[in-house]
Amino acid sequence: MPATITLSNLSYATPDGTPLFTDLNLGFGPERTGLVGRNGTGKTTLLRLIAGEIAPQSGSIHAPPRVVLLRQDVEPAPEGVIADLFDASPARALLDRAEAGLASAEDLAQADWTLPARMESALLRCGLSAAPDQPLASLSGGQRTRAALAALIFAEPDLLLLDEPTNNLDRDGRRAVAELIRGWRGVAIVVSHDRELLEGMDAIVELTGLGATRYGGNYSAYRALKQVELDAARRDLADAEKARTETRRRAQQAAERKARKDRAGRRLHLKDDQPRVILDAWKDQAEAAGRAHVRLREARNAEAEAALTAAREKLEVIEPLRMRIAPTGLPPGKLVLRLDGVTGGHDPARPVIRDFDLTLTGPERVAIHGPNGSGKTTLLALVTGRLAPLQGTVDLRVPFALLDQHLSLLDPAWTLRENFLRLNPQAGENDARAALARFRFRADDALRQAGSLSGGERLRAGLACTLGQAVPVPLLILDEPTNHLDLDATEALEAALTGYDGALLVVSHDAAFLDRLGVTRRIGLQPLSEANTGA
Repeated sequence: MPATITLSNLSYATPDGTPLFTDLNLGFGPERTGLVGRNGTGKTTLLRLIAGEIAPQSGSIHAPPRVVLLRQDVEPAPEGVIADLFDASPARALLDRAEAGLASAEDLAQADWTLPARMESALLRCGLSAAPDQPLASLSGGQRTRAALAALIFAEPDLLLLDEPTNNLDRDGRRAVAELIRGWRGVAIVVSHDRELLEGMDAIVELTGLGATRYGGNYSAYRALKQVELDAARRDLADAEKARTETRRRAQQAAERKARKDRAGRRLHLKDDQPRVILDAWKDQAEAAGRAHVRLREARNAEAEAALTAAREKLEVIEPLRMRIAPTGLPPGKLVLRLDGVTGGHDPARPVIRDFDLTLTGPERVAIHGPNGSGKTTLLALVTGRLAPLQGTVDLRVPFALLDQHLSLLDPAWTLRENFLRLNPQAGENDARAALARFRFRADDALRQAGSLSGGERLRAGLACTLGQAVPVPLLILDEPTNHLDLDATEALEAALTGYDGALLVVSHDAAFLDRLGVTRRIGLQPLSEANTGA
């Protein structure tokens, strides 16, 4: 029988008591499921719960026995080698004893002579040509991810859990992961914001503050259904606003009618010759009826307000984030950047950038791409002056801002207001508040520490501090900005940059991101063994 997973009435809260899941019911069959949602909704926590690394506060999880989890960051152990990821060191030590003639007859009977070849085959399947005894410390982050993924596949699990498997991978690495998952026939749950990878899913499960929702089909089908939901939520909000307005209008009309009736009653009371006891009884009845009408109007108003609040909250959960950027005023013919014969690198004996030429004029959008180790980040360091060239000249003619994947321009110990004023010393308090508000950091949000923000919030804060000014910088340099962003934040960044009229210099492995930015030129860098001469 194919493996399945069932989550029943699952509840879990963070150590500080913040609930992530409450009575969550969810099932996964033998298919590839993409798990998406904004940062902080509990995607990684859900994978750890399924893997048995942590226990829920209540509820149950029924999963197959062989479950493996690939984490976002594979940290190498000191002196560790690739074979350690495969949990194969004892078996390899036995083979070493056998080859040295030191194995017993029992050892020889237990020896797995196919092990090295099967390990190398698994590594090649994940796009990594490496020997099992190669030190993990010698691998890049992307190579370690590939090696860890190969070890998971090698274990032949019933359930494959992958947490952002394409983070830090170059184009070839992403392609290898996508092909591997495409050929997987068991249960696979993939947390990812890589839209190309999600296009190969059989289903998408979205986590939000409202719970978990399953959508059949790949990412494109999911987005189409989300648009239908968004349109419906917007209509619900408009209907709720109309209903509240109508409720208030009717309440006002009822109050005016009652006031007129009360005035008429008082005039009648003054002229009428009925006994006072009867007049007082009529007055008491009128006042009681008035109080009942007031309670009814208040209840209807409260109901209309509650419906409006619910509609707003639902729309806020599903509506994409939007950020506004003012014009830079960069003229089309303005020289922005020129690199002439630039050679440089962190190792003067082996410069990764050699005799590189680049000219950027006006609001061009230039993408830098290439495999890991080809010098993309080094090139940005040369452009921004963090690294001096060994040869050639760098002529940067306009103010710029650099946003890397870690948003390192933000001091995590400082508030957003303090970060803005530090990065924009000419700005005042009102400028800081207005800029942060344009990126949805209003009122006390401006006093939050940068280190307390989620990945998407840090992106917004970084953009607010660099592009939130009345006149933003005319050159924005982006170094893998989408690596740690959720899908909503990535799409918000795309929407913001689509309206940005300055120049862009972008390093990214995310093809969908580059396509949506509308880059005008793409420059490919080669590995260290080949010359990077620019364009």
